[in-house]
Amino acid sequence: MLKKTDIAAIRTEYEMGQLNEDEVVSDPIKQFLVWFDEAVEKRVMEPSAMTLSTVSVSGRPSSRIVLLKKVDTSGFGFFTNYESRKGRELSENPSAALLFFWPELQRQVRVTGSVKKMDPALSDSYFQSRPKASQLGAIVSPQSCEIENRSVLDEAYATLEEQYKDMDAVPRPVHWGGYWLVPEAVEFWQGRNGRLHDRLLYVKYCNGWKISRLAP
Repeated sequence: MLKKTDIAAIRTEYEMGQLNEDEVVSDPIKQFLVWFDEAVEKRVMEPSAMTLSTVSVSGRPSSRIVLLKKVDTSGFGFFTNYESRKGRELSENPSAALLFFWPELQRQVRVTGSVKKMDPALSDSYFQSRPKASQLGAIVSPQSCEIENRSVLDEAYATLEEQYKDMDAVPRPVHWGGYWLVPEAVEFWQGRNGRLHDRLLYVKYCNGWKISRLAP
């Protein structure tokens, strides 16, 4: 028998901090890096984990967790299979959203913007930095496609592992690489008591950013 949990009664009070306009920097990428470094220092579990939401050409959304691997003036960078569901949807509709949630700090960051592929040289460089097992896995997996069973993957992996056993460098497959999400809006959220949370929104404006406060 399933245990019955009163979901509506689950409640957490947020009282770890506050977010004020005079305490943030004018550029959201720099502000994100301030918070990200704090998340790393506080040993947040998987601080680089983010929810990536894409939308198909027919308007159906889908979300999944991916890992942030680069962040700079180009935007937020991640890597994946170009032929996966998210890859296909980004090809059809190159707009997406990211969500970082760091419960240990009672913070979240939401990012929306346009998406473009990284320069192949960047994808090559990152691919070569990955563990060999991850490189082989990227080649073997037809990500998001239906497969008959687990053994299909295991057998293909074993074959490829044997093929590259004496080679240090595994070439990046053409179906795998990086994307930049170029931010158009970034929202920083800090939990507060009574659900009166702090929300500061950066919106791209001309050559800079406009910062405004949103009601919780």
